[in-house]
Amino acid sequence: MTPDSVILRCKQCGAKNRVPKQRLNDRPICGKCRAPLPPEPIFDQPVVVTDQTFQQEVLDFSGPVLLDCWAPWCGPCQMVAPLLIQLAKEFAGRAKIAKLNVDQNPITAGRYHVMSIPTMLLFKNGQLVNSIAGALSKNEMDRHLRGLV
Repeated sequence: MTPDSVILRCKQCGAKNRVPKQRLNDRPICGKCRAPLPPEPIFDQPVVVTDQTFQQEVLDFSGPVLLDCWAPWCGPCQMVAPLLIQLAKEFAGRAKIAKLNVDQNPITAGRYHVMSIPTMLLFKNGQLVNSIAGALSKNEMDRHLRGLV
C-alpha cells in the first residue's frame, strides 16, 4: 500500500477498498457493491487508550488493533515506542496502533492479565487474538499485524 492511500472496509459487503487520501472527502463508494464507504478516521500515530476509552478505541474498532501495554519507567517500553510510531504510519487506514499505560489504567491491564511489560495485545474486530510479552522487533510486530489485516 502506498502512504498516500488508505484501505476502507465496506460495512455492507466487507470488501476492502483502496482509496487515495485526497479522495476521502469525495464520498467514495465500494468497488464491489457500490455502497457508500464509511468515513473511518485514519490513525497514523499511536492512540492513547485509558480504562475509560478502551471499549471505544479497541473493542468497538472495526479493524485490527495492536495495543502496547507499557509504563514510563520501563526501558524496553521506551525502546519499542519509536517502532510503534513507524508502524502507525505504515498501517494507517488498515490497523490502529494504541498505547495503554498500565500504571494509570489497572482495570484494563488486569482484565487481560498483563503481568509483564511491554506486552502487545492484538485484537481483530474487538476480539483478543494474541498476547505477546516482551519487547518485539519492528519486523515481528509487522508480521503479527500483517496476519490480521
